[in-house]
Amino acid sequence: MAKNYINHYSIGFVEVFHKNKILATSLGSGSFESYINNLKNSAFDKRIIPAGYEHRADLLSNLFYSTPTLDWMILYFNNIKDPFNELNVGDTILIPRK
Repeated sequence: MAKNYINHYSIGFVEVFHKNKILATSLGSGSFESYINNLKNSAFDKRIIPAGYEHRADLLSNLFYSTPTLDWMILYFNNIKDPFNELNVGDTILIPRK
């Protein structure tokens, strides 16, 4: 069942059944995998997390990409599972160039 999503799912999505609900996710879609592979081959910038941006991937995304919706990309490429413990002032993170 095809639906139109107007947020980050625009790079591709699949619908999965989870806990008796249909959910949309980009993970596992062909478009998403292609997008990630292209990013892996792109250049990265090393950035330092400034004060006021710690623990906030959305604010870092807005700072570096002018949108808070790419917070997942910062977390993904820095292998961050818990931003409340892993995004600290002064930490160096990689920012993929889009």
